[in-house]
Amino acid sequence: MNLVFEIILLVGVGFFAGIINTMAGGGSLLTLPILIFLGLPPNIANGTNRVAIVVQNIFTTAGFKSKGVKTFPFSIYVGLSALAGSIIGAQIAVNIKGEVFNKILSVVMLLVVAYMVFSSTKNNESIIERISGKHLWLSVFLFFFVGIYGGFIQAGVGFIMLFILSSVNNISLVKSNAIKVFVVLIYTISAVYVFAINDKINWQIGLELAIGNAIGGWFASRLSVKKGDGFVKKFLIVAVVVLAIKLWFY
Repeated sequence: MNLVFEIILLVGVGFFAGIINTMAGGGSLLTLPILIFLGLPPNIANGTNRVAIVVQNIFTTAGFKSKGVKTFPFSIYVGLSALAGSIIGAQIAVNIKGEVFNKILSVVMLLVVAYMVFSSTKNNESIIERISGKHLWLSVFLFFFVGIYGGFIQAGVGFIMLFILSSVNNISLVKSNAIKVFVVLIYTISAVYVFAINDKINWQIGLELAIGNAIGGWFASRLSVKKGDGFVKKFLIVAVVVLAIKLWFY
C-alpha cells in the first residue's frame, strides 16, 4: 500500500477514534478493523492499537487539565488498580468467539447509556460525588477487573468505566471522561510493554495512527469541557447506538 495513503488513512481514522474514545468509548472498534485491513494479524493489530491509545491519552489528559478538570488523587487510586489488572489481561491474550462477545458487548453498551440517561435529572452543581470511604474502595475493586478486560481487548472498556463512575461515584460525565482517559493511559502502558516484549507491535503503523488519535483526543477533551455534560450525553447516546448496531450485526 502507498505510504502516503496509509498515513492519511490512519491519521484520519485515528482522529475520529480519538474523539470517540474521549467523549464516549469504543474507538478501538473503528481502528482495529482498519489495522487488520492493512494486513496486520489480529494479535499484532491489538498490540499496535495500544501505542496510539497511550499517545492519545497523554494529549487528552493534558487537554482536560488545561481546562481545569481535576481528577487526582481519585484517578490515581483506580488507575493503579486497573494497572494491576491489565497486566493479567494482557498476558492472557487468548481468543474468544468474536460474534458472541460482540453481541454481549452491544447489549452492555445500551444498558450503560440507558442508566446514565435516565438515572438522574440533577444539575451538575447539585451532584455530590462519592469518592471516599466505601465508594472509593468499591471503585478500586471494580477497576481491577476493568483493567483485566482492558489489558485483554480494550474495545468498549470506556463504557464500563463510565458506568462505574456514574453509578458508584456519582461523578459527572465530563469528569468521568477525564478520569477514564487517565486510567486507560496508566494501564495501557503496561499492556504495551507486554505486547512489545512478545513482538506483537508494528511501531510504524502504531505511531502513524497515534498522530490522529492524539489530535482527536486533545480536541474532544477541550470541547467536552466547554460544552458540558448535556453535549457529552448526546454524543454518548449517538456513539453507543451506532457502535451497538455495528457489534450486533457485523
